[in-house]
Amino acid sequence: MKERDIRAEYDEQDITVYQAYGPTIAIPAIENNNFVSPPFKMTRMTWVKPSFLWMMYRSGWASKEGQEHILKIRIKREGFEWALKHSCISHFDKGIYNSVEEWQSIKERSPVRIQWDPERDLSLTSLKHRAIQIGLSGIAVEKYVNEWIVSIEDITDFSKKVHRLFTNGDLEKAKSMLPIEETYFLNDLLKKTIGAD
Repeated sequence: MKERDIRAEYDEQDITVYQAYGPTIAIPAIENNNFVSPPFKMTRMTWVKPSFLWMMYRSGWASKEGQEHILKIRIKREGFEWALKHSCISHFDKGIYNSVEEWQSIKERSPVRIQWDPERDLSLTSLKHRAIQIGLSGIAVEKYVNEWIVSIEDITDFSKKVHRLFTNGDLEKAKSMLPIEETYFLNDLLKKTIGAD
């Protein structure tokens, strides 16, 4: 397994990403099958994550304040790849950019940020390979809300059930319920843009 590649649940048209919000944003989003502004703020960067277990790590299995609802969001693959194409790594990487100045210039022009963080297992222990986070701002948020979202599903109860199974020692049952996340293949240009292996 490569250290940095995108693993996600996807088909020919759509890809799944996850977000966690408190009820004021999550409930209107679920009811309307899209984010409602306000309370959702189009002017803020919003982070999407294709990794279910990384979302569980970030939200503490839907226990952290402001992250009590886990949203499974299906978006168009063409939108997802637009985001990758118009992205910049959050931190300077000499393997991608020729200089700090080049990186800063690209970052200023890019509406999307990429971060690679250690992937997690069911115990939320960090693994050697990494999971991607994608931060959307400006035009990217507008496209996300107005063009890319296909469906929004509240999977909070499902997430808590997986956690209960794991906590109660039924590791195999918990594993069997996890989403099947497969390598998302990218062309060489997109790999270089996001720092994938």
